[in-house]
Parts: sequence; structure tokens; C-alpha cells
Amino acid sequence: MLKLNEVSTFYDKVQALKGISLIVSGGEIVSVIGANGAGKSTMLLTIMGVLRPASGSIEFLNQRIDHRETEDILLMGISLVPEGRRIFPGLTVSENLEMGAVPRGKIIKVELDEDMEEVFRLFPALRGRKNQLGWSLSGGEQQMLAIGRGIMSRPKLLLLDEPSLGLAPVLVEELFRTIKGINQRGTTILLVEQNAFMALKSARRGYVFETGRCILSDETEHLLGNEKVKKAYLGA
Repeated sequence: MLKLNEVSTFYDKVQALKGISLIVSGGEIVSVIGANGAGKSTMLLTIMGVLRPASGSIEFLNQRIDHRETEDILLMGISLVPEGRRIFPGLTVSENLEMGAVPRGKIIKVELDEDMEEVFRLFPALRGRKNQLGWSLSGGEQQMLAIGRGIMSRPKLLLLDEPSLGLAPVLVEELFRTIKGINQRGTTILLVEQNAFMALKSARRGYVFETGRCILSDETEHLLGNEKVKKAYLGA
């Protein structure tokens, strides 16, 4: 579904990605782990067209997207849930969710209501707060809302950037169960996450980034048993 081939990206003169190659097949959850500054978020922004790669190529469903506009990439079926949630502060929960459906164009109300109901099934805590301003939610509820907004566009591929950041452990467990549920409903997921154990436990395959390079890629069961990964990211 998604293929990055030797992608390099710069911030001005600073090279943030150094020849990254990565593949995501339809139906998978693929995790990318690494320390701060490893290039994980840069990769997601490059996929979405927010940043332009200096070299290499990005393909989605066998079409080159590395020089397309972000709006076009959204319409093709990729949605990003960014780090930090980015909830629209002056909008209610329902209005934030409706904003997520904007890339689909004109939608009949019945269809919009059905999609919103699906979000409320995934995140029951949001149902009773649908008329509440998004900024007033707790951190965990804001993350639920951000993911719900992301799936309102009905993406084929959902990009998640640090979804567990700042959440209590009990909420992290619940969040990852929901992420797996979204995948089981047919959405392919590329997950960037500093909680290496949960990220690898939830995915089938994983990549390890370090200072802009991919230093390891394997089935997650093998990465969980890898001594270097255990020492650097799993506290073992």
C-alpha cells in the first residue's frame, strides 16, 4: 500500500531523514520506534506532503505522491493524527469530528451521522461530551477525539504520531486496544510511537529509527527479543 524508497528530507540545511526505506502492506499495523529526533515525525510529514523529500520516492497504491499537495494525498485516502492532538479549540467535539470529514467533500447528513456514531462506539467517553468544547476535554479524551477526527475521512491508511504521549498507563492500554480495533475494521495503520513495548506488541512488523536512519526492521516478535532493542527502548 505504501512504499518509501531511499527518502531524504531536510529542514533548511539540516538533514532529518537519511535515505529511509519502508513498506506498509494493506491490512497491517506497522510500528516505527526511536528516540526524539530520530526522524519519525518528519517521515509522517513527508508522506503527507507537508515536507518535500530532497531525494527518493514515496508511492501510495502504486502512485507517486512525493510531489503532490497535502489535500490531494488526503483525498487519495491517507489521514494523519498529529502529535499533540491539535484539537480545534473553538469547536465542540461533534464539530471537530465533522472537520475530519471535510476531505470527503459534500456528504449527506445520514452518512455523516453514521460515521460519527462509529466514532462514539470506538470511544464511548466522547458520546456524552459531543456538545462540549474540544479543548476542555481531558488529555486522554482529546487523544480519542483526535483519532476519531482522523478516521472521519474514512482513510485507507491512518498515520498515528505519538498517540500515547502524556497519557496514564491505564489509558495507554485502552488506546492501543482501540487502535487494534480500528485496524480490524479494515484500516491500515502506520504507528509512530515512543512507547516501544506497546507499539511493537500491537504491530506485525516494526522499524527502528536512529538519527534519521532506519537501523533495524523485522517482525515485531523478533524486535521484542532483539538485545539492542531491549537495551535501548524496552528498559531490559
